[in-house]
Amino acid sequence: MDILSTERLHLREVTAADAEFILELLNTPKFKAFIGDRGVRTIADAAKYIEGRFTKSYIENGFGLWLMERAADGGPVGICGFVSRNELPDPDIGFALLPQFERQGYAFEAADAVMRYGRETLKISRVLAITTLDNESSARLLGKIGFEFEREIDMGGETLKLFAADI
Repeated sequence: MDILSTERLHLREVTAADAEFILELLNTPKFKAFIGDRGVRTIADAAKYIEGRFTKSYIENGFGLWLMERAADGGPVGICGFVSRNELPDPDIGFALLPQFERQGYAFEAADAVMRYGRETLKISRVLAITTLDNESSARLLGKIGFEFEREIDMGGETLKLFAADI
């Protein structure tokens, strides 16, 4: 299902047909370093991950992480959207790109549009974001879309930075 479009991107729900892309994305060095190793090693693992994470979130929350694809040719770039976590009182925004699409403005374009969608369509009033302590590029992007650093928190035994934005 299509969610939103920007000048260069379409965001839509991730489906089982995207398993090869999800396998590649989840195994990039930056995904593993800054988000975590999800243990997805095969296409079958990726399909199961899509069902258990992406599809489940769409059904339970009415939102989730969406596939970012180039408007020009439909090629997948990354994921961006909202995540609901038991440990956090509000949805948090997440994004990840394949390395070849970093530093081209895609993450900003998608995240900015997702925040607008959250406010206007989902009626979310506050969004959180978490990063590892050393993920400066994500922290800079969060600042550009209106987030402010709140504090460090412990999640799952890891110290993370917590950001917030009232939208």
